[in-house]
Amino acid sequence: MAVKLRLKRIGQKKKPFYRIVAADSRAPRDGRFIEQIGYYNPVSEPEELKIDAEKAQKWLKTGAQPTDTVKALLKKTGIL
Repeated sequence: MAVKLRLKRIGQKKKPFYRIVAADSRAPRDGRFIEQIGYYNPVSEPEELKIDAEKAQKWLKTGAQPTDTVKALLKKTGIL
């Protein structure tokens, strides 16, 4: 089972809100996930970004691969 750290889109039309989750790579984008590690709100001013560093480090150490967007968000918070 390949685990990915990726964004799960929630929120209304034209008002996206994302949860950062660890999910099986075969699961649909907004489908089943293993664990939520944070959230990202690009609409608010300034952008809201909260990631649980301990959970993110745990998943990265066990081999989870972040998507490009999540990798950029992890770098922004200083986790990577």
